[in-house]
Amino acid sequence: QVQLVESGGGLVQAGGSLTLSCAASGSMFRFRVMGWHRQAPGVQRELVASITSDGITNYADSVKGRFTISTDNAKKTVYLKMNSLKPEDTGDYYCSMNQNAINFWGKGTLVTVSS
Repeated sequence: QVQLVESGGGLVQAGGSLTLSCAASGSMFRFRVMGWHRQAPGVQRELVASITSDGITNYADSVKGRFTISTDNAKKTVYLKMNSLKPEDTGDYYCSMNQNAINFWGKGTLVTVSS
């Protein structure tokens, strides 16, 4: 089993920055994909960014150039650095891990961007 715990959410003004963290614990394979997803009220959850254990990243078009995903393998932590935040970035942000075709999820952290 894998446990994921997010932190770092909060209220920020448009144009500001936040960094989310996701601490992983439990049994992890060498190859895994970590991701950040967000869900706004009434909207389907969407992938924001992902990173493989080999460091290959992928971003949603809406966040390219503003968000950066990274990992600290020693700390088993994945980060999402969010710059130039917009009100439409508001939502619950969830950390995920996919390994061996199994998805694990954190409970989420709320990000609110005020205009």
